[in-house]
Amino acid sequence: MTTKILALTDALGNLVRFVLLPGHRFDTVGVPPLIDGLAFGGLIADKASIATPSSPI
Repeated sequence: MTTKILALTDALGNLVRFVLLPGHRFDTVGVPPLIDGLAFGGLIADKASIATPSSPI
């Protein structure tokens, strides 16, 4: 069994929030709890995996 860690940091890389997910879950289910209630001027994210199964790899 694996675990995914989704983290939200500020501009300096300091941890603001994090969410633990089972390894078999899509990362997208963990994003709303990370950004809920926050105001921000921009968002930078990496694309570690493809959320739609029909997308070409």
